[in-house]
Amino acid sequence: MIDLYFWATPNGYKPLIFLEEAALAYELKPVNIMKGEQFDPDFLAIAPNNRIPAITDHAPKDDQAPLSIFESGAILLYLAEKTDAFLPTSLAGRYDAVQWLMWQMGGLGPMAGQANHFVTYAPEDVPYGKKRYVNETKRLMGVLDKRLADRPFVATTYSIADMAIYPWAKGVDSVGIDWQHDFPHVAEWAARIAERSAVKQAYDIGDRIKNHQPLDDEARQNLFGSDKK
Repeated sequence: MIDLYFWATPNGYKPLIFLEEAALAYELKPVNIMKGEQFDPDFLAIAPNNRIPAITDHAPKDDQAPLSIFESGAILLYLAEKTDAFLPTSLAGRYDAVQWLMWQMGGLGPMAGQANHFVTYAPEDVPYGKKRYVNETKRLMGVLDKRLADRPFVATTYSIADMAIYPWAKGVDSVGIDWQHDFPHVAEWAARIAERSAVKQAYDIGDRIKNHQPLDDEARQNLFGSDKK
């Protein structure tokens, strides 16, 4: 059994998609980041960076004690190695997928996240911040579009790279990027991913637990406050 500490964010969906794809037994443990539950000491013992997602695997491959992991990319790699699934076995194929996983972790995720912050959540208008991060997100979407021009998936086969990139790519419309029009290869790929039954199930689960509370001062402090310990 795997405990998945989850909230309905792009990073949260990544391991949830994997668990559904692999049909692994798991228990969903929502962590409401709007209410500050990511600062609970019990959660911090698992995820010291106070960010979701995180997992605890109660039955690791080596039959040792339960193993906890934070950081969505590390979780995907762990789950792929645990199940021998969604990560090519050849050296070239493996690193083809891993490099695109790292591209998402170090590029598309942070840039799209910062763009969304300045466009949607910043308490004051910062034109430079908007332009900087929206333009970089567009550039990265262009890189992805070129990659997908001659292949159905990001790497050799459907893999953890697709699972990592999809939740972020589909969300860039929140910063005004018309990705379905401007990046047609991404749009075709995203449509293929969206039709997978495991992906549909993951988003159905996320929609059921999502909290639609307004972004009040308390929620803003829990999400963006710098004085949390």
